[in-house]
Amino acid sequence: METAVPNDPNTNNVEAANATESEEIVELRRLLEESQAKAEANWNDLLRARAEIENRRRRAERDLEGAHKFALERFSSDLLPVRDSLELGLSAVSGTIDVAKLREGMELTLKALTGVMSKFGIREVNPINERFNPELHQAMTVQPNSTVPPNTILMVYQKGYTLNDRLIRPALVIVSQSAPQTNPPQPS
Repeated sequence: METAVPNDPNTNNVEAANATESEEIVELRRLLEESQAKAEANWNDLLRARAEIENRRRRAERDLEGAHKFALERFSSDLLPVRDSLELGLSAVSGTIDVAKLREGMELTLKALTGVMSKFGIREVNPINERFNPELHQAMTVQPNSTVPPNTILMVYQKGYTLNDRLIRPALVIVSQSAPQTNPPQPS
């Protein structure tokens, strides 16, 4: 049997190596526990972030659905007085008709409707005597005319409208065309 010799350099080296290995193992375990704790914290952060994103997505869907559903609510409530005015005008016509009062009522109703439309960005396209623009106008026919330049709008059948500068209905128009040249008859 071998007995440990005091102050044996080999024994001291083994003990020192074992102590160093133990310290390394303890350090590695500590680093592993720290890494696992960080990974757990990051996982929890990821789950919270995913939940927050899902909640925001659902909220955005609800808000968008509400916006679609109630987008015309203000417009509708502003149109109700116009309807009331029309109904009142119709009920007033039941007896004798005073054309002047009927006209006045219709003009006031039209003014109210125009105000509501203007408030919501609806603009009239009434291009009489303007140059034809196919982005805003729809030509119903062309008409020869020597008094105005070609492609000038002579008449508007139906006004067009834009909503916030986006065309919602083109103006239906008659457009001028160069008058045909007439050659005097040649003697034969």
